[in-house]
Amino acid sequence: MSTFRPSDRRQRFVPCVIVAMVAALAVDCALTSCAVGPDFVAPTAPNVAQFVHGKPTQDLIGAERGSQRFDAGGALPTDWWTLFGSRAIDTAVSEALVGNATLEEAQASLRQSEDAMRAGAGVFFPQIDAGFGGSREKYSPLRVGQDLPPTIFNLFTLTASVSYVLDLWGGERRLVEGLRAETDVARYSLLATYLTLTTNVVNAMIARAAYTDEIAAMRETIDLVREQVRIATTQAEAGTAAYSAVLTLESELATMEASLPSLVQKRVQTEDLLATLAGQYPADWHGDTVSLSDIAVPEDLPRAVPSELVRRRPDILRAEAALHTASANVGVATANLFPSLTLSATGGYGNSSMAALLRAGGQTWSFGASITAPIFHGGSLWYQRKAALAALDASRSAYRQIVLAAFAQVADTLRALEHDAATLDAQARALASAREALRLIRVNYEAGTVDYVQILLADQQYHQAKIAYLQDVAQRLQDTIALYAALGGGWGTAD
Repeated sequence: MSTFRPSDRRQRFVPCVIVAMVAALAVDCALTSCAVGPDFVAPTAPNVAQFVHGKPTQDLIGAERGSQRFDAGGALPTDWWTLFGSRAIDTAVSEALVGNATLEEAQASLRQSEDAMRAGAGVFFPQIDAGFGGSREKYSPLRVGQDLPPTIFNLFTLTASVSYVLDLWGGERRLVEGLRAETDVARYSLLATYLTLTTNVVNAMIARAAYTDEIAAMRETIDLVREQVRIATTQAEAGTAAYSAVLTLESELATMEASLPSLVQKRVQTEDLLATLAGQYPADWHGDTVSLSDIAVPEDLPRAVPSELVRRRPDILRAEAALHTASANVGVATANLFPSLTLSATGGYGNSSMAALLRAGGQTWSFGASITAPIFHGGSLWYQRKAALAALDASRSAYRQIVLAAFAQVADTLRALEHDAATLDAQARALASAREALRLIRVNYEAGTVDYVQILLADQQYHQAKIAYLQDVAQRLQDTIALYAALGGGWGTAD
């Protein structure tokens, strides 16, 4: 028959605690197989056949400077801006992706959410702590009714504690579920920031190219009107023309000269915007000169299915993740209404000297369970759950509104591309007519049938038509970008 020794107790204490905690984990897993609160189900895609109202979008949109064709099987590449065939645009986007401060903030927010989720997942594990302390104390036996002199001694303690909260109602699991959904919110916010950034950069580069071409055409037109003023002034001095014609031309010249600085200012503002997007100061930013003639019109456009849009747009996915967070919060608030059970174990040693610290005589331990049930909290827990339910309803409505706005944006851009093509065709015909009229007047001038003023007038009309044409070209390019953004950006890769 073996004799039980104190050393056996020390050896068996830690294994017993570990076994107890493992058993508690097993029980907890069995009890939390069904958590309180709603189980989140992703919203279904809208049951609509097409984006636009009435007649479906044409498969081929023909226009001057190239037609655009919708490809049902086409995939928009992640670097969709390369479809415009401009190295200046590619460079500007690359600079923005490297230096943009908003993108860096979104990346940091995602890392923060991921770390918060990992920290929250620690509730599924036992909490183990250890402590060591040393003190010098004076003890008076008179406090317990003993007429003995006080004693002064040293006390050294070495303790360890283990605690674990049983997730009986799944509240902790809902909490981590909500943290995971918050991580999804941060992830899709990052994707939305990425899409907005690239869209803004390409839009700004196209606007800058349009302003550059318009400024050049406006300066040519101003030179023509200035020449008309000179000729009209000469004719008025010679008595062959009325001086009112000079005043009319001077008024027109002043109006054009007044409009030129505003165009230059718009280009400056666009360049400052590009510098900000690239994370640079305006004085340090230097972009390549680009013209609208250097930018190609993408020929193949993706034809997205309405039911797929909700899985492509980052803002819709972010709203869905926020809805998931609100759903998990309802589970957390519901679980707080029920009792909680905590298992705990402590053990340690204490002695008056370090050398004798681990002796059996100074050993202490405890193992137990505690249950806490909410009885009266002034209605706080109940109304916290009602608030969580209201937040869930609000998130559901916000999700629906974002989906409606997304579908409207796609419909707008699809119709805009059709209207841009029609407008550009008409403007191209007007430009061709003005060019031909200028050619014929020059022929007549060489034949001596018209004066030079007629050439200047025809040339002025040609440049005005050219400016309108440039504006329509830029609008078509920017509406193409708007379509890419409305469809959620590139989805050609799995990254």
